[in-house]
Amino acid sequence: MARAMTEKPPHRNDCGTIPAFQDCPPQTERVSSYDERHFVTYLRLLEAAKEGADWREVARVIFGLDADADPVRARTVHDSHLARARWMTESGYRHLLEPRLQ
Repeated sequence: MARAMTEKPPHRNDCGTIPAFQDCPPQTERVSSYDERHFVTYLRLLEAAKEGADWREVARVIFGLDADADPVRARTVHDSHLARARWMTESGYRHLLEPRLQ
């Protein structure tokens, strides 16, 4: 459980550096600063899903994770971020149009 709460440092992947990430993104009812840092990550996950890419390859390319070495973690990271990306397209985006809370 502690691993899911700790952000991993930024790392280089096949397309550059991605922001630090948690095993599971925060499940807030509003767009969080974590979501904002991961907009590009979410778009890449949605595109990969649309293209039917294998989740193992996506975990390697986007998150730099080895699904053979740690399949449970790689799957958790992939699936939880893809679910959050889908939430963003279904309802989360609406919060981007509202005034920001201070």
